[in-house]
Amino acid sequence: MMAQNFDVVVIGAGPGGYVAAIRAAQLGLKVACVEREHLGGICLNWGCIPTKALLRSAEVFHLMERAKDFGLTADKIGYDLEKVVARSRGIAKQLSGGIGHLFKKNKVTPIMGEAKLVAPGKITVKTDKGVEEITAKNIIIATGARARELPGLEPDGKRVWNYKAALLPPHMPKKLLVIGSGAIGIEFASFFNTLGADTTVVEVMDRVLPVEDAEISTFAKKAFVKQGMKIMEKATVKSLDRKADKVIATIESGGKSEQMEFDTVISAVGIVGNVENLGLEDVGVKVDRTHIVTDEYCRTGVPGLYAIGDVAGAPWLAHKASHEGVMVAELIAGGHPHPIKPGSIAGCTYCNPQVASVGLTEAKAKELGHEVKVGRFPFIGNGKAIALGEPEGLIKTVFDAKTGELLGAHMVGAEVTELIQGYIVGRTLETTEAELMETVFPHPTLSEMMHEAVLDAYGRAIHF
Repeated sequence: MMAQNFDVVVIGAGPGGYVAAIRAAQLGLKVACVEREHLGGICLNWGCIPTKALLRSAEVFHLMERAKDFGLTADKIGYDLEKVVARSRGIAKQLSGGIGHLFKKNKVTPIMGEAKLVAPGKITVKTDKGVEEITAKNIIIATGARARELPGLEPDGKRVWNYKAALLPPHMPKKLLVIGSGAIGIEFASFFNTLGADTTVVEVMDRVLPVEDAEISTFAKKAFVKQGMKIMEKATVKSLDRKADKVIATIESGGKSEQMEFDTVISAVGIVGNVENLGLEDVGVKVDRTHIVTDEYCRTGVPGLYAIGDVAGAPWLAHKASHEGVMVAELIAGGHPHPIKPGSIAGCTYCNPQVASVGLTEAKAKELGHEVKVGRFPFIGNGKAIALGEPEGLIKTVFDAKTGELLGAHMVGAEVTELIQGYIVGRTLETTEAELMETVFPHPTLSEMMHEAVLDAYGRAIHF
């Protein structure tokens, strides 16, 4: 059988891989994309998109419960978990199918199967029909990551769930334990708690959402507790004793150990890169703690071999993967793209209230030796927030006192995952406080608070 030859072969069709494949094809290269499971990868099928669909249902349910605050009547409010999940799966399917169309439109050859590097520029793909050989001058590894499993806390799909089981819940949890309060843990905690599960979140670090600015974490925690969540910080789940209808968790906190009973446990304790069975060792690729080592242009050190997205390390975000995919495609096609600046990649968490941030936290900025000016503006001072019935939130900006550079922005409250983009554009344009102050923000919008948070850093806030 003749080996198929391509200019570029991408391994993995998640938000990094499929975007890299499409961009490379747009640049006139002959491209194949190998995927072992679903076009769209985890993000579209089991991650970002279906979770947002679930969270939207929870948000609407929460609003229906508050109907009388808005002068409305809604009687006998309820939900059908099966239908909520079916909506989420339908959306994932629709988007996954869309990628097939994009591949066709851009003349990308999709190959369903499992790829393995056998030599530089050469891979084999195990498909339904047998093993195919493919050669390519350039290979992009975009195999993503999977949930980390801690010994004794492994998911079983019945009472102890990973993210996949939580997206197809076999039952509605009554008493839920969520292990880990990063974005994934806190989003599932928020979803099930809103639908009435008695929810406990255990976090090993000293605060929930530990990568966020401390002030934002504190604000979010208060909101979660007000919604009835129990939050245990500096705590570790030592073991899970699984019974047919319940799980007894041994939780250690402050030197004391206690046993608590739950009917469902969700484990969200981080991720590990998918680096196995790819033949990386055989071609000399360096792997460090399950992640492929690359330079700022995603080059692995093996000529013609790149790694992008989650498999290449933090930040583990779909939009970072996509951007790296475009950068590598342009590099291969002979362009001169800019490397990605991690400080201009925002993190968004779609719990209730939402959390979003970009750049340095106040603590990190000080630790790096910056003299800072910090501005804050609360949602309660914004007309649109009050009109929406969302008066709880905070926007925080961190500037370099000497240069006026926007070092970081941190937000908690309604729709902040959309608002953060304004500050990202600002950082990309290397904006200082002067340009942000001179920008006219439309009224009445939530975005006005972004203006006020800048003004406040310089003692000029008007509405607070």
